[in-house]
Amino acid sequence: MWGLTLATALFSSEDISSVQWQLMDGSQLLGVGEHQLTVWDLDTGRGAAAVSSEIPCPGRAQSALTGARWNPHQCCSQVAAACDTHVRGFDLRCGQQAWTVENADAQLVRDLDFNPNKQYYLATCGDDCRVKFWDIRKPTAPLKVLVDHSHWVWRVRFNHFHDQLVLTSSSDWRVLLTSAASLSSEPYGHLLDDDDDGPAQSGAQLADGQLACCEEHEDSVYAAEWSSADPWTYASLSFDGRLVVSRVPRQVKYKILL
Repeated sequence: MWGLTLATALFSSEDISSVQWQLMDGSQLLGVGEHQLTVWDLDTGRGAAAVSSEIPCPGRAQSALTGARWNPHQCCSQVAAACDTHVRGFDLRCGQQAWTVENADAQLVRDLDFNPNKQYYLATCGDDCRVKFWDIRKPTAPLKVLVDHSHWVWRVRFNHFHDQLVLTSSSDWRVLLTSAASLSSEPYGHLLDDDDDGPAQSGAQLADGQLACCEEHEDSVYAAEWSSADPWTYASLSFDGRLVVSRVPRQVKYKILL
């Protein structure tokens, strides 16, 4: 109908709920199945795709995987998957589990995302209505917990450039823009020593907390993503098909840039 031609067909032993391009050169695809992750190597010149890894995720037989993400660090050699109430990281070089965050959610982990600028930092969200931030080197307790949503949280995303900006969407019909400046890669706190002369920094400081709330949806918001072209623009999609495009408030933008 639209003049499209099939470039490559992907095959898996399980139904695939979602796929993601590899973050560095797009030469691989990650597929999320019911109980395993599948990685395909793509040969765009020949229009072929071959399965390079099939990684089963341990867990209860009745619990399907709810999400996965490429780790943007370490040359994209790791992926992480939401398995029931846990998050498990896998090394694609050997196909083995590299780390785990046990009981990341009290009920079910719905989504996860890596901080693109700060290695080892991960955010999770789920059915306990909380967004949690983790250091995967010390996963016994979260670094920070947000309790701003009143129902299941379906999506969490770090801003690709300014990682103190975190986007979340929920079944409470809301999309929240939150500052997690205390955990970001950018300087936080006083930039001058107490005995240095200079203007106070606290007035221009972007503190932790909620920055904006989008309430334009009238149903559960299942998806929210940052623009790949403009770091100040994001979009959200609800169950009823409504797509809302929003921008970071100007005063927040200036606090980050100035």
